[in-house]
Amino acid sequence: MLAVLRSAAVFGVDAYPVNIEVDVSFGLPHFSMVGLPDATVRESRDRVRSAIRNSGFDFPHHRITVNLAPADVRKAGSSFDLPIALGLLAVSGPVTRREVTDTVVVGELSLDGGINGIRGVLPIAIAARRLGVKRLLLPPQNVAEACVVEGLEVCQVRSLPDAVDALNRPDAAPLARVLESSSAKPPVDDGDLADVRGQLFARRALEVAAAGGHNLLLTGPPGAGKTMMARRLGTILPPLTFDEALECTAIHSVAGTLPSGGGLLTQRPFRAPHHTISTVALVGGGSMPRPGEISLAHNGVLFLDEMPEFDRRVLEVLRQPLEEGRVTIARAARTAVFPARFVLVAAMNPCPCGFSGDERRTCRCTPSHIARYRSRLSGPLRDRIDLIVEVPAVPVSAIADAVAGEDSATVRLRVCAARDRQQSRLPDTGAHTNAALRGRPAAHVCRPDARGRELLKRAAERFGLSARGYDRVLRVARTIADLCAADRVGEDHVAEALQYRLME
Repeated sequence: MLAVLRSAAVFGVDAYPVNIEVDVSFGLPHFSMVGLPDATVRESRDRVRSAIRNSGFDFPHHRITVNLAPADVRKAGSSFDLPIALGLLAVSGPVTRREVTDTVVVGELSLDGGINGIRGVLPIAIAARRLGVKRLLLPPQNVAEACVVEGLEVCQVRSLPDAVDALNRPDAAPLARVLESSSAKPPVDDGDLADVRGQLFARRALEVAAAGGHNLLLTGPPGAGKTMMARRLGTILPPLTFDEALECTAIHSVAGTLPSGGGLLTQRPFRAPHHTISTVALVGGGSMPRPGEISLAHNGVLFLDEMPEFDRRVLEVLRQPLEEGRVTIARAARTAVFPARFVLVAAMNPCPCGFSGDERRTCRCTPSHIARYRSRLSGPLRDRIDLIVEVPAVPVSAIADAVAGEDSATVRLRVCAARDRQQSRLPDTGAHTNAALRGRPAAHVCRPDARGRELLKRAAERFGLSARGYDRVLRVARTIADLCAADRVGEDHVAEALQYRLME
């Protein structure tokens, strides 16, 4: 006897349908599984057997064959436990339907028959909607993210008996409803920009970076406030749009970093990996590719504190994602593409001891030591950073007596206004921010006036700007003009953009 149920699996950040075919025939008791299952899927045999018995059902003592179709794509994860168990119960009798094609079933089983949450439910829900399947059978931990997709009937089941009842009586099964409180909890408060005393030049650079999505490098002695300012960048970024929130939530769902019971993300991600991170952990990968830190920072901020301490090979893999806004991971069977459009904020000391140029403390580094330390950031990588800002040490007296600067809410209003100006002219270019402009659209949108072009030409000749550096100066100048509500990029805007570019 044969039973067929619909399920789904995730590869990259996309889901694809998987049919669970369960056949029970006469013969010696044996449980075989085909369809390229990985170790996690193969281990489901023991979980399914115990869950069925501990839920009060009879486990068939015959020859059992489970096929995961399509058979030429490797399957991974524990999400097939529930559909396999329901398929066995459909053959043995408790489930009255042997072919369930109107419902996508996913879930991990506990030995007592309980159903645990899984990864990647949001991409699965999107795929189900695309395939015309409007009903999902899910663990309660994943209901909120599935309810983000409109037009789906989401049924939550807490145990195997509940799942049997939901399939036998689909009209009587309780449907979940998304609530406003189901959105993922916001992260711990990262403070306010008003906490920064002094550092007017660095504060301005933060505002420009937030307005145009530009990459930023803060360099200065220890204790100057580099990390504090970097962590406050998220407080002045515009709110997530619905499409951006959907992308971020899907990535975090696949990575398993979405809080249990959390729905749509409402805060822009802020990721700050340690400098011992590996290449795969940063960009993603593995036999079944998973998103790395740069993808988890999509539509948000990636902060690399003490950037020269990162392995050189780890830093170099950032080159392509910084240009393209995505990372492509190729495997023998398939290729996964992860979005990675983020604002890179890096911090570094001016020398190994950190006190080069400090008037109060003596630097003991030799010129060769300083040169070796700074060379850990290659020229091509440094060329992809739009804003380079020196952050000097602020005297304690100035910190105690200084008047608080503008708060994050005030700066955020200017940033949002600048983003609105960008969105009004960028729809036809395919770019989301000035930093993402490429080719002819960049040349047209960022073209300065005659005096601005002459200033940029002289600076390029004198300081040896590369073609990439030339283009990035134009994009920063366009962002500065947007912050000033100017329709045309002028000489003053170009001069300020060059000031950030030529800091080192």
